[in-house]
Amino acid sequence: MAHTELRPADRPGDLGWIVKSQGEYYAEALGWSNGYEAMVAKIVSGFADLDPEREAAWIADVDGERAGSVALVADGAPGTARLRILYVDPAARGLGLGARLVGECVGFARAAGYERVVLWTVDVLASARRIYQAQGFTLDKEEPFHRFGHDLTGQDWVLELKPQ
Repeated sequence: MAHTELRPADRPGDLGWIVKSQGEYYAEALGWSNGYEAMVAKIVSGFADLDPEREAAWIADVDGERAGSVALVADGAPGTARLRILYVDPAARGLGLGARLVGECVGFARAAGYERVVLWTVDVLASARRIYQAQGFTLDKEEPFHRFGHDLTGQDWVLELKPQ
């Protein structure tokens, strides 16, 4: 049985791995342009200024190797956190890492005092959407757009955090 662990994305190479793994996967699996990789790189570059009390990024390791990632950052709206760039390597899917990564974000958001967590995804990422729904996120808005070389439907999801 595989040993899995979630940890902060604070080791040398973690941030580069996030960009590389997602850029390669989405180009190969969905034919997305390197515009997606550039977007992920831009998001990751913002991690240099994370407020550790309110924002974090995590890596999921399987048997000591990176296999997934996610981040939670402050959003522009008061009381709102944004879940960013959830990814699980195809070889590690089915181990529950996606749900654990999203759960880590939600728990961190609650502990940091956020009132809600929002995220943006695209409709073709059905597995991710199922994870978000299972965590209590609801679809707020859909909008077609053209990006990464394809016509896609963007989706905004929201999770209202109830005081516990």
